[in-house]
Amino acid sequence: MVKITQEKRERIKHISHQTRDWRKVHHYLGLVVALFLLISSVTGILLALKKDVEIIQPPTQRGVTKELLDWKAFSELEVLASAALEEHLGHLPELDRIDVRPSKGVAKFQYQPGYWEVQIDGNTGQILMIEKRYSDLIEHIHDGSIINDLFKLISMHLLGIGVIVMIATGLWLWYGPFKIRRLKKL
Repeated sequence: MVKITQEKRERIKHISHQTRDWRKVHHYLGLVVALFLLISSVTGILLALKKDVEIIQPPTQRGVTKELLDWKAFSELEVLASAALEEHLGHLPELDRIDVRPSKGVAKFQYQPGYWEVQIDGNTGQILMIEKRYSDLIEHIHDGSIINDLFKLISMHLLGIGVIVMIATGLWLWYGPFKIRRLKKL
């Protein structure tokens, strides 16, 4: 049987208290980090599937020509897309951005709020599709910008720092008892 000196007892006691304290930090921080990681993981999986699942993001249609010189002016395409969406909805949300796909002969006009997308043939001006674009909503949930940009900035930093702290405390929770067992054997 190994005799434990008073000095070893004090070191063991100190390590035990540290381990208990870090376990509390790990436990409560883990609950918060787990919630954010769960949201981020689920939305990340959905975003990875966006090109394969039509309800998440409408498939890109094909227009008549890839040649931009044969296309109507973007201002004219915007008027046609906006008129079609206004007729479809009964009101017109604000144009957020235009995604141009010359290789497919299509321009995608995306509107906020509501995550609407109008795909239009760049050459003929024919409306090819009017659909909701849930991938943008999922992305806003994923990065926290659904609330606002300040929340996005703070939550993503806290998530990153939280994961780092969880790793560090997890390593200590593994190493602390190992160190205590080693001290008891010496």
